[in-house]
Formats: sequence, structure tokens, C-alpha cells
Amino acid sequence: MSDLLDRYEAGTASPISYPDYSGFPDVVAIDEFAKELREAEAAGAVRIANGKGRNGDQIAHVRLQAAAPMYAFLGRRPIAELVEEASRRLLSGFDLPAEFESSVASLRAAWTRGRSWQGFTLDDVDRLRTAFVLAKAILEGRHRGADYRTFSRRIAGESKALERVEGPVVRLLSATLELPPGARPKDALRTLGLEKFAPPMLLSGHIDFDTAELSAAAPLYFGIPPSEARRVRFREKPRYFLTIENFASFNRHVTEADPLRAGVTAYVGGYPSLATQQALRSFAGALPGDVPFFHWSDIDPDGTWIFRTIERIVGRPLTPHLMTPDLAEQLGRAPTEAFRPPRDAENSAISSLVTYLQSDGAKWLEQEELDPALP
Repeated sequence: MSDLLDRYEAGTASPISYPDYSGFPDVVAIDEFAKELREAEAAGAVRIANGKGRNGDQIAHVRLQAAAPMYAFLGRRPIAELVEEASRRLLSGFDLPAEFESSVASLRAAWTRGRSWQGFTLDDVDRLRTAFVLAKAILEGRHRGADYRTFSRRIAGESKALERVEGPVVRLLSATLELPPGARPKDALRTLGLEKFAPPMLLSGHIDFDTAELSAAAPLYFGIPPSEARRVRFREKPRYFLTIENFASFNRHVTEADPLRAGVTAYVGGYPSLATQQALRSFAGALPGDVPFFHWSDIDPDGTWIFRTIERIVGRPLTPHLMTPDLAEQLGRAPTEAFRPPRDAENSAISSLVTYLQSDGAKWLEQEELDPALP
């Protein structure tokens, strides 16, 4: 009978259940089962249908007749009542940002149907409230200048609190912030500046660092903390500046396509963290306006999102490198998921690729499938 109510709460108007007599241990258990159902029928909760012929004395199926008497018969509270109570606990004393209202409506709808929201059920209200508190703090910019765990400790009182609610935090923020569509929650938060510590930014080219004349040693590449980007000096004007998403493609480009370091190549580490974005902004401001900027990513939704992010950051023309519909058609494969385009891509240099990826039959292509080439 609880199953009947569960299915009713999930959206089935008049659910039916069929007894599995083989699952009862003995005849006594069957008789107790039938007796309880008859009592529920007498209370107006269910309607019983018996079998036919020689099975006429057996219950064939049971249909939920009315939810209210069933709740009373089982001593169970209606889901709408429980959702209302949980919602009050979730938002009590919390100044809900307007940007989160659609998420609250979604979670209430899910809970009303007996489902979880982002893996959180009615029993997880306290943990979910932590997600709302952390997401609001990020929306207000209170995470800036703090590493992942320090922010979590300052806002939630516990350094690992954010790790336990990353999914709902990102879901709440995605309603108003542009986050990478296919990223894991931890990677999405990196793009906002929330990471334990920024990984080194890898650079290749005729570059010096402060007083260190690295260009004379001509290393294949070297790494710097992204926050130290202003200490980078360009020994000569590069022919191009190229950012690359994939580590293998970065290595192949600097060894195969540009062994003489004619340009400057930067590995952005997948979704560029906020620190990496700020470093790219610094490089764009330091280089002459006639140095062309390029970006090379996978031909897929995340690749277009990364391109669009870097395009906004550098504030100067950015050209896709080895990212064309023709290459996707020749070497790509059919996608296994829906395409979610980046916002405001209409006037972007990536707009033609976005249009292609939205078309029927479009293919996706990982950049490792391509040999490197000079821009």
C-alpha cells in the first residue's frame, strides 16, 4: 500500500498493484495480507478486484481509490505537507536570491513527486541548506581571493563542506552564471576561481621571467603560477599567441609544429581556471595589437565554451585554430549527448562552428585526432 502512495506521489493518478503470492512464506501471511487490504478497502483507501473462475477467492489486483484515507490508514503524512515543511526548514532566515527561485521550484517539484533533486531528498535539507549558503556567497563574490577549502571554512564553518555539495552549488549558480556545460562540478567551480591551488601555467616561446633569461636556455616549455603572469617578458615580438586545451596537443605543437619557438604557446589546462583567465588577460595587454591570438580546442560543446571564455577574457580578436566544420565532417564522430551552446556566441569568431554543432548530423572531434600545425 505504501508503494501505491509512492506511485501516486510520483504522478500516477490511480495506481494498481498486483499481489505476488509466490513471495509469501505461508498461507497465514497471505491471510494477514488479505485482511489488511480489506480493512483499507473499508476505509475507502483502495478498491479490490478478485480473480475469476477458480481464483475467484483471491485478490487479483488493488487500485488506489483515494489518497487521503490511505494516508490516514498508514499513518503517513502527505508528501505535499512534508515538502512544505522541508522548504520552510531549507529557507528559514535565508534571504533567497532571485536567481535561485527557479531551482527552488525545481526541487519542490521533484520532492513532491517523491524524487531527489541533485541527489538530495527531503531527508537532506540541512546539507542542502549549506549548498544554498555557499552558492549565495559565490554569487556575491565572497569567494574571491580565497582557495577552495578556506572559502568553505569561512562560509560554512568546515573546510570540506563545499566538496560534499558541489553538484547543487553548481546547479544553483548555472541559472545565472555561464559555466561549462559538460564539466564536473569541481571543474566548473575552478572557472570561478574556486580551487585548492591553481596549477602551473605552461608556456613555450622566446620568453624570459623577471631577471631570469629563460629564452637563452631555450627550454621546451616552463611553468609559472598564473598569478605571476605580469613577470613574464617577451624577448621578441612573437608571430602568434596560441592557447591549447589539451596537454598532449600542447606538447606535440611545441615539438613538431613550432620547434623554433616562432610564437608563444600556452597550455590552459582544459577549462581555464580564473587564475589562468587573469594571466591570459595580462598577456593580451602586454603584447602588441598586431600579434594574432588563436585557440585550439576539441570540436564539441566544451571546446566552444572554452573558446568563448578566452575570447571574452583577452578582449581582442581570437581565431579558432584547427576548429572547423570541415575537419569535424572528415574525421569526427556522432555525439552521444545533446549540444548546449555557449551563451552570446552570435557575434563570436566561433559562431559558425556553434551553428554547425547545432545542426542535425553534426560530428564532434577531439583535438588529439589532429596533427599540430602552425596557425
